[in-house]
Amino acid sequence: MQTTALILVDVQKGFDAPQWGVRNNLDAEKNISLLLEKWRESGKQIIHIQHRSTEPDSPLRPDRPSFEFKPEAMPEPGEVVFRKNTNSAFIGTSLETYLREHGISSLVIVGFTTDHCVSTTTRMAGNLGYSVILVSDATATFDRNDINGVNIPAHEIQRIHLASLNREFCKVLITAEVLEDLERHVSNRG
Repeated sequence: MQTTALILVDVQKGFDAPQWGVRNNLDAEKNISLLLEKWRESGKQIIHIQHRSTEPDSPLRPDRPSFEFKPEAMPEPGEVVFRKNTNSAFIGTSLETYLREHGISSLVIVGFTTDHCVSTTTRMAGNLGYSVILVSDATATFDRNDINGVNIPAHEIQRIHLASLNREFCKVLITAEVLEDLERHVSNRG
């Protein structure tokens, strides 16, 4: 895990806005915070992605207070922040260049939302040749309507997207498994 970075995708206050609707995995922030704390203790690379929406009514616009990071994922000095305005953290940013220059070949991805920016970033990372772990209980999404206007519950959207990503673009794990692996690598160094 020496060349592994934790990537926090769009962990922003804007995802608390009521306009998103019903959300699954209300423990996502708790798990993100725990991973971030342990990553900081390990001294490993941490990268924050911040969505900068251009949509007029988006709570993720840079001119709104909800653009800011959630308190559980506030970057500390020395932690890298990339700002994007697409679904992928790789498009319109220098994320890939940064990872290559720093010899990072593995990524652990958490954040919002599972079926949009997390999925798109995970898919691109896999296609670019990175070894990717997606932490299922440190991601979340919202209810959506299908093309016929029928509601699909957030937990179903989460389950389906994780299933389509797993073993194709990444390995899906839970927070406890990632922390166990991190602890094993840290112990082996000492």
